[in-house]
Amino acid sequence: MVENSGEGDAPVAQAGTAQYKSEVRNLSFYYGAFCALKNINMMLHEKQVTALIGPSGCGKSTFLRCFNRMHDLQPGARYEGSIILHPENIDLVGREVDPIGVRMRIGMVFQKPNPFPVSIAENVTYGLRLRGLRGRAQLAAAVEQALRGAALWDEVKDRLHTSALALSGGQMQRLCIARTLATNPEMILFDEPTSALDPIATAKIEELIAALREQVTVLIVTHNMQQAARISDHTAFIFLGELVEYATTATLFTNPSQKRTEDYITGRYG
Repeated sequence: MVENSGEGDAPVAQAGTAQYKSEVRNLSFYYGAFCALKNINMMLHEKQVTALIGPSGCGKSTFLRCFNRMHDLQPGARYEGSIILHPENIDLVGREVDPIGVRMRIGMVFQKPNPFPVSIAENVTYGLRLRGLRGRAQLAAAVEQALRGAALWDEVKDRLHTSALALSGGQMQRLCIARTLATNPEMILFDEPTSALDPIATAKIEELIAALREQVTVLIVTHNMQQAARISDHTAFIFLGELVEYATTATLFTNPSQKRTEDYITGRYG
């Protein structure tokens, strides 16, 4: 799975016979003159959950946001290398690729729930309406399907036309997941999606993310190593903008190949 040629060298995930959804090739990212990501190479396996761990400020969220071009909104942002989306072999960070089109295919759920100040149903159909879907029956079916996919339907089916802002924090986050699912994304990016939630709501979100691997490829940033161990198939350790190690979650947490990884997961720094 992972080839590490030595301490400090860039690890490269080997696909083997497994299918993979995306391949990161020699990716570096700059905020102006500052290099925030340094020559990252890895593969994301299709319909599996990959977790990104590392200390605060190490580049996890920066890496995550490269996939849907969120950095394009910041002046001075610059990509080197490529992020290939399969099976079409589209370079997500290529200059000729429309960022809006990328975001239509790769959904994102943020750290804090961010429902729109409209009804629950309107939140779910927002992206579909942007795509031109107007049929009432189609929209109603999409709302139910997405809310069921986010394990929220039974809790809100009788109040679809009430404000989304009346939901609890955990329900709001699942609504944001439903809003993302409604547009049938190929990948979903999660940026510390449970850090603002209580333990019960966190458990529901974790169960949902674990179930989503049946539908989509998931990439999640988490500061919680126990969470990464619970829900992910593969884990990448990022430190100071470098990919130190990438392996199956079981391997990385029980038999890491890099000393820096072992030091981090055993609490010696970070």
